[in-house]
Amino acid sequence: MSTAFLFPGQGSQQPNMLHELPKHPMVTKTIEEASLVLGRDVLLLDTKESLLSTVSVQLSLLISGVAIARVLKSEGAVPDIVAGHSVGSFAAAVVSGALDFRDALSVVELRGKLMENSYPKGYGMGVIVGLDELRVSSLVDKVNTTDSPVFIANLNAQDQITIAGSISAIEAVFTLALSVGAHMARLLKVSVPSHCELLEKVSNEIASKMAAIPLKAPTALFIGNCRARVLRKAEEIGQDLSIGVANPVRWHEATTSMFERGVRLFVELGPGQTLTNMAKKVFPDARCISALNSGIESTLILMKRERDK
Repeated sequence: MSTAFLFPGQGSQQPNMLHELPKHPMVTKTIEEASLVLGRDVLLLDTKESLLSTVSVQLSLLISGVAIARVLKSEGAVPDIVAGHSVGSFAAAVVSGALDFRDALSVVELRGKLMENSYPKGYGMGVIVGLDELRVSSLVDKVNTTDSPVFIANLNAQDQITIAGSISAIEAVFTLALSVGAHMARLLKVSVPSHCELLEKVSNEIASKMAAIPLKAPTALFIGNCRARVLRKAEEIGQDLSIGVANPVRWHEATTSMFERGVRLFVELGPGQTLTNMAKKVFPDARCISALNSGIESTLILMKRERDK
């Protein structure tokens, strides 16, 4: 059986998320390295006020995910497969060995700045629960206009679809969705219309940045966001990281692919347990845990048991 490391994306951030990481030498090393690369104390990124910035959120998630993974790997707990949701894919790429942490910090900082500046107000993302992709797509088509755009963004589960665009258009889709049977529709803690064509220019600039960065073939299987399949070549991973911001995240397909490859332990590396809660609902035969909520020692024990099966 196999273990997968899952790295969450924007929306899962929490105040003090870096301060509340385990007291471990690898965490200290990661914090110091990130501060040196970015030229500032990264422990200032996770205040409630700072996390209003897309840049601070994305950097905090990257640093948190890499730090936790380094703690586990230093204790001999190595994943078979890695995947990250949205910006979490950069942490996954680092942990897979495909992308250097220093380069990831540089790209994610740029990514956050570009996203933050592209749509400073009036745009965001929302989630609809209880309708499938086909139904949500038909509702989006009814609302989407040039002046008030809205698109499908993330396919998190068969009945959990995220949309992105102008807030007014998102709320109009919500009204339609609830009228045809959606269980829930709410805005997310994201101020940018991610994973849709509105961020095509951002994607192009990220691609230019990525083109100058050397990547390696991953040592752990890496599941991409856009095609939701294993990417074995460095250039494939680089492309997925570049275009991801302007394309839907096919997360349900990604986790299904992992389960079909024998993953029976999903470990989320970051604040909260959004990704493992989704996996638990779809794959009741798998064990789904948050490394922080369960604790490092418990996570190590579970990974050893899974490896010995």
